[in-house]
Amino acid sequence: MDVGVIGVGVMGKNHVRVYSELKQASTVYVYDLNYEAATGVAIANEAIPCNTLAELLKNVDAVSVCVPTPYHRQIGEQVLAAGIHVLMEKPMCSTEKEAVELLAHKKKGTIMGVGHIERFNPIVPEIRRIIRKPLFVEMNRHNPASARAVESSVIEDLMIHDIDILQHVLFHDGLEFSAAGNRDAASALFRFDSVSAFLSASRKSSKKIRRIYIEEEDLTVEGDFMNQEVYTYYKPEKYKVENERYVQENIIEKVMVNKVEPLKVELKTFLECVKKDRPFPVTPEQAIRNLAICEQIRAAVQR
Repeated sequence: MDVGVIGVGVMGKNHVRVYSELKQASTVYVYDLNYEAATGVAIANEAIPCNTLAELLKNVDAVSVCVPTPYHRQIGEQVLAAGIHVLMEKPMCSTEKEAVELLAHKKKGTIMGVGHIERFNPIVPEIRRIIRKPLFVEMNRHNPASARAVESSVIEDLMIHDIDILQHVLFHDGLEFSAAGNRDAASALFRFDSVSAFLSASRKSSKKIRRIYIEEEDLTVEGDFMNQEVYTYYKPEKYKVENERYVQENIIEKVMVNKVEPLKVELKTFLECVKKDRPFPVTPEQAIRNLAICEQIRAAVQR
């Protein structure tokens, strides 16, 4: 299968690299408005640079769209009009309205997915397998300040990953929330029926954090998205006072996680979905729902 990557920014470069490593991808084509940049990335990965978007689209079966978010709708419409299978980087579009309008251009039989990459982090299915009846969930996604240009607020840039996991993996119904913060640091408190879930995201941290913490009646689960590690804490109900300190003994287990590069799993899954004509795990409809929640949170933060 011949594949293409549109846009060679940070994520686009990684898409080209990974496609070039996948046996499912025959030839990889690359396009960017900056032809020199596209050529450099293509040469580094034994791919083929294209002078125009039309040239790329006539040569490929599937593409990754990795251009800046404000151009997702424009480029996405051209890809879908050509009947090409497409994986859009997250967020799907700048707004929920644009995403809905883009989806309307999808033709029957065309596979369309959205790259919420943390869905393919190996700790996510492990945690989903372990938990039974969560009482409380906390997810933190903090970045140090960066010089990179970001069009989106911290909500669409970072928090959207955890919103996706929260409402499409851990829970599905009964969503209510309140939020506070600003463009670069925000928090939101969700409620799924009787379960509360707290999300925080920041682009002003001095430490990079990617953490999930879940409490149940007799179990606590803690996961690190970056290190791909999961720990479980069980209560053996042994309590004592030692040197005037209250001590509680827990049984701590490190869950065996098969560490992988989430992007490689994501792109391999995308190509398999195209080959087998089945929906991509992160559907456009789910991505639109994620955007809708982001917009509601951003509106609450800006009040």
